[in-house]
Amino acid sequence: MKFCNRCGSTVSWQVPDGDNRPRHVCLECETVHYENPRIVAGCVPVWQHEQVLLCRRAIEPRLGYWTLPAGFMENGETLQQAAERETFEEACARVRDLQLYTLFDLPHINQVYMFFRAELADLDFAAGSESLEVRLFRQAEIPWPELAFPTVGRTLECFFADKQEQVFPIRNEALTPMVKSTP
Repeated sequence: MKFCNRCGSTVSWQVPDGDNRPRHVCLECETVHYENPRIVAGCVPVWQHEQVLLCRRAIEPRLGYWTLPAGFMENGETLQQAAERETFEEACARVRDLQLYTLFDLPHINQVYMFFRAELADLDFAAGSESLEVRLFRQAEIPWPELAFPTVGRTLECFFADKQEQVFPIRNEALTPMVKSTP
């Protein structure tokens, strides 16, 4: 950030008075411009307790990989509304009985992911503008190596493990990037 979005003046990277970390501060109007994590909301759309609806991404990042329908929350909507909207936008699917299920902190990319378990209202779904295709998968059919994001893989792992006991606790985990070891 180079200029204040309030007055247009130059900003400086500094620790504001009374704060403990550097922020963009306007040198003219002294507005502090906070940068906070972005919230990603989505669903695990389930059909008849057996199949999960996945979307093959038509956009970057991870074009062509499979994901759960999810995306950035918009101003003016609740978390549940965001999850329902993203599911409809990406899979043209309607969901019901949403239950908060997984919360993932990704501090290395300043994001928080929140997935709801949800029932598909019907089988009327199709690829939205951000999806190449959408499809129902049983556990044995999940394309694990082709999943787009660690949050998706971890949510699906939890879902299929919890499905065995029919107990679905809310799970909260911090996911950090995998460090590749050198041979």
